[in-house]
Amino acid sequence: MKEYTFDQLEIGQTATFSRRITVEMENAFREISGDENPLHCDDDFAQNASDGKFSRHVAFGMLTASMYSTMAGMHLPGKYSLIHSLDNISFQQPVFAGDELTVIGKVVDKDENLHLLRLKVVIKNQAQKVVSKAMMKVVVLR
Repeated sequence: MKEYTFDQLEIGQTATFSRRITVEMENAFREISGDENPLHCDDDFAQNASDGKFSRHVAFGMLTASMYSTMAGMHLPGKYSLIHSLDNISFQQPVFAGDELTVIGKVVDKDENLHLLRLKVVIKNQAQKVVSKAMMKVVVLR
């Protein structure tokens, strides 16, 4: 876990990490969220409902979005972060169990008065396709 203070962070600074999405992660998310939509657990349903666009069930978008929390809480800025908001979040490609996601965060603005960072965060899959992106506002407590 990084422990950047506000003064240590610079516009243009970046952080990157990767995570593989697993069936176990999907099952844990299903249990926590209560989302039993068959699109997220039934391969035949997903294939039929998407007219063959999806060959199997799709991972939860909010499971993918949980990587935004990991970016702020573990990497940029890390220990002293408090997420203020996620703006313009979008899901651009489906994610499937087995996909290796790479999360890239970049500081694009700093508000000295509020100790607030603006981060542009992009999540890509192993084919380098953007699966999600968002602008984050993160308060840095120290």
